Order: sequence, then C-alpha cells, then structure tokens
Amino acid sequence: MKKLLVVFLSIFLAASLLTGCGGSKKTAEQAKPKAKILRVGHTLTDDSHYGVGLKKFAELVKAKTKGAIEVQVYGNSKLGNERDLIEGIALGTVEMCLSSTGPLPSFSKKFMVFDLPFIVQDRDKFYPILDGKTGEDMLASLSTKGIKGLVFFENGFRHLTNSRKAVNSPADVEGLKVRVMENPVHLETFKVLGANPSPMPFGELFTALQQKTMDGQENPLIIIKTSKFYEVQKHLALTGHFYSPAVLMINEKLFKGFTADQQKAILAAAKEARDYERKFIMDNEKKTIEELKKAGMEITTPNKTEFQKATEAVYKKFEAEIGKDLIEKIKGK
Repeated sequence: MKKLLVVFLSIFLAASLLTGCGGSKKTAEQAKPKAKILRVGHTLTDDSHYGVGLKKFAELVKAKTKGAIEVQVYGNSKLGNERDLIEGIALGTVEMCLSSTGPLPSFSKKFMVFDLPFIVQDRDKFYPILDGKTGEDMLASLSTKGIKGLVFFENGFRHLTNSRKAVNSPADVEGLKVRVMENPVHLETFKVLGANPSPMPFGELFTALQQKTMDGQENPLIIIKTSKFYEVQKHLALTGHFYSPAVLMINEKLFKGFTADQQKAILAAAKEARDYERKFIMDNEKKTIEELKKAGMEITTPNKTEFQKATEAVYKKFEAEIGKDLIEKIKGK
C-alpha cells in the first residue's frame, strides 16, 4: 500500500511540474508584445518595381526592429488611389504609402519641379541631388500636412504609348487623347504638344484604353509591362519626357511615436530598399523593351531635342510658382 502511495505521489508531483512549466511558457508568450503593424499602400501590381521594393522594405524593417514592427504591403490600389493614400496618411487613416510625385503638388508646391519636361535626363547625376539636402528639404515640406517623407524611391522615366499611330516627333502627338496624372504641369505639357490630355485615376486607365475612350497614356516601361498596356496599346515612343521619383511616406505623428532606435531602423530600411528598387528598375529596362517588342508593340525612339524645344513654354509658365532657384538645383546648376 505504501509503495502504491509513493508511486501515486511521484506521478502527481511530476504532473504538477509539467503543468507549471507549460504555464510559465504560456505566460511568457502572453507577455511578449505584439508587433506594430504598418500598412503600406500603392497602386501597382505585386511584381512591379513598387511591389518588389516594398517587399524588401518589409523584410528589412522586420530584421532591423527584431520583429517589433511588421510592414504589410497592399498593392493594386487596395487601400485607394494615390491621392486617397496621401490624404489618408495626412489624416492618419493610412499608415504608409509609396506614391509617384504626381499628386504631391497639392500637398507641397515644391514637388511641381519634378514634373517639368526633360528637367532630369541622367538619373545617375540626379541621385546625389535627390538624396542630398535639396531632396531632404522637399520631403520636409510635407510635414505641414502631417506627412513624414522618408526617401525617394524611383518610378522612372515616363514614355508615351497610344493605339493610333507611331510617334516620332512632337507633331505626331497632336490630337491624341492622352491620360495624364492629376497634375497641372503634366496637363500643360501635353496641351503645348497639341494633345487632348485628361486626368484619370490609374485604376481606371486600362479599361479606358481598352474601350478607346483614351488613345494613349504615359508611364515608365515597367508599369507599361506589369499593367499589360501592351494588350491595348500598339505604339510605344521612348520619349522619356518626365522623370518620376516616388515618395515613401508615413504619418508623421505615428513615426514620432516610435522609439529613437525604431525611427532609425525604419529610415535605414527605407534607404536600403530605395537603392534595391532603383537597381531593380535599371537592371530590367533593356529586358523590358525586348519583352514589349515580343508582346507586339511597335517602338520608336524620337529625337528628344525636338520635344524639349516644343515644351520650353511650360518652364516659363510655372517658373514663378515653382521658383527659379529650385529649378536650377534640380538641374544640378
């Protein structure tokens, strides 16, 4: 009987110890703080340069904050179009977004400078300006709207496509119904070229081209490819008329709520992801042109000097509003 009692007590003690260990593990798991979620929205596909760059950004943030901050990427306009996203960040209803600079003049007039035609022609010479004090001052100008501009990613040089005719000179643009971003400088540029420009949210563009309510559009090569515009556009002209940076931004109040170390980690991750995304674009440009040819697009390489001369009036119209000093800085003069 005594032996049975000893065995019973041994089993009971062992069970108690196991239960205690399990409870401690559970308590430790419960005590571990949940990761702070940052949703970052954009309007392009997951395999676009935005999608690739933001995936890298998410990986870097997780590693640099040891899992304390988790970035969740929402592409394909799931959180809204670019204007919706920027307004959401200003209001605090969206944490982060990556947007072209197209809608940003409504939030800071300084960003109009990027929209001047042919103001940037060599990206390698432009990066030090964009990533230096001039670019930092531009990003800082968004703080009046409650937005923290982190870094400039890249959207790329914009080119013209249409379904009607090959474009080799400014005269060929005349009469084309071209979708442009909601941006006064872009609108004026295509008006000067004789086109009929019309602003339209990106999410509506493919259908408009398919139904031919728009003849053409202008975007970087990688967007033309990943958005499958080649299915509804026959002609591609490598005009490179606008250089389009993209701004990675976050609600400023939210950013200031992070610890100093977490803020440094987010900024460091943003810079690394920016460089990764830019390299991704450059590495794929020649390949993308060949893929678009194989997809059936007819590609022309117009004389850019003719287009530059044809759009000089745009500079004169917006110089006072943008500021001559800023224009000269962006030109690298």
